[in-house]
Amino acid sequence: MTTEVRVPTLGESVTEATVATWFKKAGDPVAQDEMLCELETDKVTVEVPAPASGTLAEIVANEGDTVGVDALLANIAEAGEAGPETPEPKTSAEDAPAKGDSAAASVDVMVPTLGESVTEATVSTWFKKVGDTVAQDEMLCELETDKVSVEVPSPAAGVLAEITAPEGATVDASAKLGVISGGEASAAAAPATAPAAAAAPAAASKDVANAPSAEKAMAEAGLDAANVKGTGRDGRIMKEDVASAIAAAKSAPAAASAPAAPRAPVAADDAAREERVKMTRLRQTIARRLKDSQNTAAMLTTYNEVDMTEVMALRNEYKDLFLKKHGVKLGFMSFFTKACCHALREVPEVNAEIDGTDIVYKNFVHMGIAAGTPTGLVVPVIRDADAMSFADIEKAIAEKGARARDGKLSMAEMQGGTFTISNGGVYGSLMSSPILNPPQSGILGMHKIQDRPMAINGKVEIRPMMYLALSYDHRIVDGKGAVTFLVRVKEALEDPRRLLMDL
Repeated sequence: MTTEVRVPTLGESVTEATVATWFKKAGDPVAQDEMLCELETDKVTVEVPAPASGTLAEIVANEGDTVGVDALLANIAEAGEAGPETPEPKTSAEDAPAKGDSAAASVDVMVPTLGESVTEATVSTWFKKVGDTVAQDEMLCELETDKVSVEVPSPAAGVLAEITAPEGATVDASAKLGVISGGEASAAAAPATAPAAAAAPAAASKDVANAPSAEKAMAEAGLDAANVKGTGRDGRIMKEDVASAIAAAKSAPAAASAPAAPRAPVAADDAAREERVKMTRLRQTIARRLKDSQNTAAMLTTYNEVDMTEVMALRNEYKDLFLKKHGVKLGFMSFFTKACCHALREVPEVNAEIDGTDIVYKNFVHMGIAAGTPTGLVVPVIRDADAMSFADIEKAIAEKGARARDGKLSMAEMQGGTFTISNGGVYGSLMSSPILNPPQSGILGMHKIQDRPMAINGKVEIRPMMYLALSYDHRIVDGKGAVTFLVRVKEALEDPRRLLMDL
């Protein structure tokens, strides 16, 4: 009797993958749930576990092959009498009789529900190590997605006998994280696992097959594998590792000329009052992307101010009727979104991006609306905002804002933006210089509305004023285009009727 090993579900809109690495070869014994091979897509790396114990009889899809969802990867033959011996031994010979009892009491620690549209997470921190005693519902580890952090409680009391997903590993929504064993039998087994786990990277590093896509990328970039740090299983070099190495090489001269300042000495009494907290994966991603933006783009910011009198008057006049008819409040963001879409038509380079030596102009506006959440800044994208009404824009902003705060945004909802609006005014900011959201070439910063004395027709009047800031990539947007864009936004907001007449 044979059991088929097939390609698992790869994620939304992903239909094929490349077989990156086989961890077993034909004829090797395998245990149920033991990792057989690793698949690569454009977005994620997927490990394929054995669906049953036995012997790997045949490998159908070899390393480098492209396979579709549910394609046959291999066949596992029934092991017969050898089956019970296939799991890795964790106890000594004298403990063998107790092993069956321990296995019966073992409980798998599985990935909990991650939230709507979230299919994978990164293991950020293990609070326990192999061999530690744990109580039921005690926190074992923390998972991170791009939107939310999830704590994983222990499903039972016992001893953490095995960690199958170490820190930094990417796991899918149905993956096993570890094993909890009950009773004393597992205590003897736990110490044996730690040295084995520690020795595994050393043993594997002697002969590790890198991902085919990584090998190709290194060849194209002229990189030596010795200069690339692998983050895949057993230190394998993945495609994203090559991209990181290339980016690091580009920024190395700048880093060498301005080395990071060492941390200033801290007095002993001050050190006792400090708290050191590891950055979350989301915060690390935000930091890396923003720094990459500064290193890559020739970023410049231009400023202007807008008199919000007419927008505020129009909003106050129609807000009740708008709410009654459309079921959503009329805010300022729809006016700014409309004004930006209007200006982007006149200055299309602000809505474009650089791809190598090409400029890609977008004949549509996918508007990113920056939103602060308890875990960090996210930028959900409103697609085809230029074709939407005020009501449609307000509904989309409200819906995506709520999903962002709840950590339910999918990756697809935060990708593909062509321009971004950031509203620091909600926090009281009077003026700032927003940082570009790459590969976009422009971002508009809104700020606090503040009453200020203004000269109007030779008289001093108190007007509600807001400073506007446009940060842009000077490689593609000239000063004239940036100033023109900001003036068109100002004109549209100071006379909203221009939006209706497309002036």
